[in-house]
Amino acid sequence: MTTPTPTLRTDEPASALLGTLAAQGATGALSTESGIVYLAAGHVVHVESAVTPDLGDLLTHSGALAPDGWWEAIDRAGRRCRVGRQLVDSGHLAAGALELCHLGALFDAAYFVLAHDGPVLRFRPGAAHWLGAVRSVPVDTVLRESRRRRELLHRIWPEPAVDRAPLARVPGSGATDLPARRGRTLAQVDGVRTAAQIATALACRTFHTLVELRRLAAAGLVAPVAPLIPDPSSAPSPAPASAPVSAAPGPTPRPVAPDEPDTALLRRLLHALEAL
Repeated sequence: MTTPTPTLRTDEPASALLGTLAAQGATGALSTESGIVYLAAGHVVHVESAVTPDLGDLLTHSGALAPDGWWEAIDRAGRRCRVGRQLVDSGHLAAGALELCHLGALFDAAYFVLAHDGPVLRFRPGAAHWLGAVRSVPVDTVLRESRRRRELLHRIWPEPAVDRAPLARVPGSGATDLPARRGRTLAQVDGVRTAAQIATALACRTFHTLVELRRLAAAGLVAPVAPLIPDPSSAPSPAPASAPVSAAPGPTPRPVAPDEPDTALLRRLLHALEAL
């Protein structure tokens, strides 16, 4: 039986359209500006976003799967949309480990896709992801978990720019007696990497990394790198020489705007007063 193509209003937020598709038992891919949600029979089976590490990155960087095994599965089963099943059947990965990592990647990407709940770009009926079926999740569960994560991160530090912008250490800030995970996260902050790139380097789920980065921001240790806006009224002049920026771990971070530490301090005081 062929599922009828749903009629979608592109001015509706993604969460509302996901609810409509779930009620209709739709199968296909829902695209937004932040990523793609894949549905099968009204359930979410995969979510991908350009600002989160994909499943292959998480599996290979963590050592759970050799890179050769990942690419072999894609070559053998990608066109048949059975990469996940190929990983398990070939003995490269246990089914439980695949499901656990897949759910982590799914909820991480869903957080970014639904963070701003913008309008949907399009829906492609019948489209399937090359990973294939691993574990389906009800749409209500995905929406509820994304909302819970958004509220938790807001309580820690209410500035969402930390989630997407390159991050740098705040000059003059000291970091002592940090928990191990937070210290490892801070060590990857180099003025170039974003939260997703830091998560990939640590072979860690994005949400866990976001929690630590927002805690570091609340402590005044890291801040988003401010974009340089040229003054149009000034005459062109040769720019002073600067040291090249590298994406490797541990380089000297780019300086942030001179008033940024004071701004961060005022924000922390404001939120503390509001809490009181």
